[in-house]
Amino acid sequence: MPTIQLLPDLLINQIAAGEVIERPASALKELLENSLDAGATDIAVQLDAGGIKLLRIRDNGHGIARDELKFALMRHATSKISSLDDLQSVASMGFRGEALASMAAVAQLTLTSRTADVVHASQVSALDGQLSEAIPASHPLGTTVEIRELYFNTPARRKFLKTEATEYAYCEEAFKRIALSRPDVAFSLQHNGRTIWQLPAQQDSLKRVTMLLGTEFGDAAVGVSRQAAGLSLEGYAALPAYSKSTRDAQYFFVNGRFVRDKVASHALRLAYQDILHHQRHPAYALFLTMPPSGVDVNVHPAKSEVRFRESQGIHQFIFHTLQQALAIPAQSAPVTNTQHATFNPTQQGLGIGQNHAAYQVWTMQTEPREETSANREGEFQNRAFDSALHPSPFNLPSNDVPPLGYALAQLLGIYILAQNAQGLIVVDMHAAHERIVYEKLKTSLDAEQIATQPLLIPVSFYADTLDIASVEASQDALKKLGFDIAPISPTTLAVRAMPVMLKQSEAEIVAREVINELREFGASRVLTERRNELLSTLACHGAVRANRVLSVTEMNALLREMELTERSGQCNHGRPTWFQISLNELDKMFMRGQ
Repeated sequence: MPTIQLLPDLLINQIAAGEVIERPASALKELLENSLDAGATDIAVQLDAGGIKLLRIRDNGHGIARDELKFALMRHATSKISSLDDLQSVASMGFRGEALASMAAVAQLTLTSRTADVVHASQVSALDGQLSEAIPASHPLGTTVEIRELYFNTPARRKFLKTEATEYAYCEEAFKRIALSRPDVAFSLQHNGRTIWQLPAQQDSLKRVTMLLGTEFGDAAVGVSRQAAGLSLEGYAALPAYSKSTRDAQYFFVNGRFVRDKVASHALRLAYQDILHHQRHPAYALFLTMPPSGVDVNVHPAKSEVRFRESQGIHQFIFHTLQQALAIPAQSAPVTNTQHATFNPTQQGLGIGQNHAAYQVWTMQTEPREETSANREGEFQNRAFDSALHPSPFNLPSNDVPPLGYALAQLLGIYILAQNAQGLIVVDMHAAHERIVYEKLKTSLDAEQIATQPLLIPVSFYADTLDIASVEASQDALKKLGFDIAPISPTTLAVRAMPVMLKQSEAEIVAREVINELREFGASRVLTERRNELLSTLACHGAVRANRVLSVTEMNALLREMELTERSGQCNHGRPTWFQISLNELDKMFMRGQ
């Protein structure tokens, strides 16, 4: 029978390396975090063969004293914590004292460092866990860690490493995560002698995000900023048009540390669910700052998982902050756009079919006038042309054009073409109207004020006993939803009233949708967790259909409502509702100026 015995230190460190140093990217992450903890403002990374052959990091931090170099490579030796209280409120990136010891056990490691109070640097080396004595070396203020031949002495582990290109991709991703979290620090990355990234210090946060995640992300980014109850959420979230088929563009940080957390991920996904297309994933770079005592970072040796002490509160804070940031009307622009167009704040209702000449005319007035509440109310009326003048938008002053412009025509009964200051706007009229109706239904239901329209002639239809039972048991829910549905015989239901925003011609179809929801899920769930799904379905039925011919008045009414409606850039299913085609893009199509 085997006897219990103590494992040698080298084997202990090699076992620990399997958790802490899974691949070169894991070592890179740990070393970058150490450099940041050391106060570095300039960090240079060099890789060969994806980090397998060589991984070298040099920083200008405060360095490690000669007498402490050997401790830095020992297991559970750290300057970050010294007590349980420190662990429960740790604010540094590293704290476990395992990473360098694990690297020294499975690679050829050299550590060189100099502090500000000495003239010469010192250097120690490790091979198979054996540490050398510290020797003098030439090095500026700061520290360099050099790792060669990762897992050279554990071939079973090394064979699980992927190709050079794959390992480099993991390293670059680890580099991006750290660089995103600290735009105040300069970073550089070289691979096989070629410079890949050169990021300056004190960089604007949006510029850093745009450099690392691409200009498309930057152009689609919406600023996120909110502070409450000791919590702060800052960063950028991309509009749904930039959504991805994978989660690769999702960066969430807690106190500067990149994490994968189920609570945060669920809150972020929930904030996007109303505007994101099926099977697509949102893109964001968000930074949550909170008291260190409110989050446990000692969940896993890799420190990529956390546990919030008040998870429900954190979930609600993240969800509501991001939902509010994404709830922008069409007249709002991403953070990269500094121009703010104006619109008439007095318009109410969709206005399809209304007699409002203001929607179909343009202005000749170019002289500035004092703006008062009175002339704002009559702004569009005061701009009206005589119909004989045949107004044209082509000479319209750019500062007088609403964000979505003025309608020019309807294309194939599906799209609205409009002109704004930048060029051509193309609107999917059904998708846009669907979002407008959906948002109005949500707002009205929240206020318990869904406007109801009695039907001149009630619409009756056949129903089975379960449908009739569901209607009889759910009268309060039906009234809240704006419906008056009641049985008129053992097998017949009648719709006597329905929401004003829905088409009366589809009374039976819409009523069946509502009854099916009530029958399957019950009134309570329909009005809570199933609410948005039902209202989205109703909005689809209430929106204008393809091939519906709209007048210029109606088209402009729709554009103005889009400018006032939250999330109007996407329909209820996450598809875009409009696109801007700039004059420069049109010029390129026709090779003008070439």
